[in-house]
Amino acid sequence: MSLFNRRLLILSLAALAGCGFSPALAPGTAARSLLGAIEVAAPTNRNSFDLAKQLELNLGPANSPRYALRYDLGTSTAGVAITSSQETTRYHITGKANFSVLDLSSGTVVSSGRVQGFSAYSATGSTAATLSARDDAYARLMVQLADQITTRLSATAASWAGSAAGSGAGSVAGSVAETAGE
Repeated sequence: MSLFNRRLLILSLAALAGCGFSPALAPGTAARSLLGAIEVAAPTNRNSFDLAKQLELNLGPANSPRYALRYDLGTSTAGVAITSSQETTRYHITGKANFSVLDLSSGTVVSSGRVQGFSAYSATGSTAATLSARDDAYARLMVQLADQITTRLSATAASWAGSAAGSGAGSVAGSVAETAGE
């Protein structure tokens, strides 16, 4: 590494430190307090299972939940590559998730939002290969949506995460719904 590159690296790191940059999950941050504190609604189908699994990987298992995370999933599939013989060879999947976080001690919604994403798969192989590609595309989409939800919760935690500190455990109220599924 040249001397100029080293100086640039050191100045860049100093600038980041000077602007207050810190990791979202650093000890003492509001986002860190969410780890193990959010009970994710129980899944009802494969897509919601994949979403809930990734949310629990990101947020940790709810050992002493102070919040409940509800979500509604919606997916749609469209053929995007059609041959001259009218065979669809590629599919595009769009997914949307509306979510809300409830304070278990008061039952009030403390955060909510909507995330969306897309994935795609090819249908040019055998039936088994196409089905496997489809299932994998849906799983990738659910991971994408869960990661977006986690990012949104981490980014906004400072404005709402302290409101239920010290409250007891509760259960997830409500249900999980999905439209236009698998």
